[in-house]
Amino acid sequence: MGDRQRTLKEKVYISGKGLHTGKQVNITFHPAEIDHGISFQRSDLENNPIIKVIAYNVYDTSRGTSIRENGAEVKTIEHMMAAIVALKIDNLLIEIDCDEVPILDGSAILYLKEFEKAGTIEQEKDKNYLIINKELNYSYKKKKVEMIAKPADHFRINVMVDYNTKVLGVQHAELNYLNNFYEEIAPCRTFAFLHELKPLIKAGLIKGGDLKNAIIYVDELLSKEDTEELSNFFNNPKIDVLEEGILNNLELRFSNEAARHKLLDVVGDLALIGRPIKGHIVAKHPGHSTNVEFAKFLLENND
Repeated sequence: MGDRQRTLKEKVYISGKGLHTGKQVNITFHPAEIDHGISFQRSDLENNPIIKVIAYNVYDTSRGTSIRENGAEVKTIEHMMAAIVALKIDNLLIEIDCDEVPILDGSAILYLKEFEKAGTIEQEKDKNYLIINKELNYSYKKKKVEMIAKPADHFRINVMVDYNTKVLGVQHAELNYLNNFYEEIAPCRTFAFLHELKPLIKAGLIKGGDLKNAIIYVDELLSKEDTEELSNFFNNPKIDVLEEGILNNLELRFSNEAARHKLLDVVGDLALIGRPIKGHIVAKHPGHSTNVEFAKFLLENND
């Protein structure tokens, strides 16, 4: 007998704002039957369309991972999916009344805490693992991305990031066992560089950003005009730069929190394979677009 499929013991309710839309979102996580997999249901749309969480349904990865099916879409699903993977949940129906998942604190920890309160149960069928049985190499030279899958008896990940900035530097992160995800990876928040904020604001995005759900790395001088603009947008009159080179909106939870968050994203994006993985993933400069392409690559090239 192998590892059994899992679902939640009971329903879980979560509410919050979408990062980019700023809309209030309500989600109900329903336990689902064997072999259902993970899917969303848009309760706010006619006929309540279903969107399956699978790599081939991804339509956008510009500021997060977004999926579309049956004329409906759900955006920025990666943090939520990472929490689902961390608890080894295979089957869920996620009822959502908006087109974007709540950002909460910018990490996976609040999702994970709510799921753990409900608990999980084993189901009467073994998991359907994607077992990596040979080394598989994927690269995207334009972005200097390299991703490797190697045989291993359990799921583990190593990540390296380098944005060619002194403020961030080269960072590494690792997750050797999913059981360590809660303490080592789940609390790590999303991040952005200061120069990215103004274009996002002008594009009508990050309406749900409040300087409590993202680390802002300052990679260029913060002018008085920029300071005033950010202060007004985020309704925070005391914006400043800390010695660590980040805005004073929050303190780092780990010195390599950026790399750990990128590892979190890899976990969430590889959930798009639709099956748990047995293998060792090594990722250099990962991002949502290449994570999704790597998920497809593994589906199509692992014998």
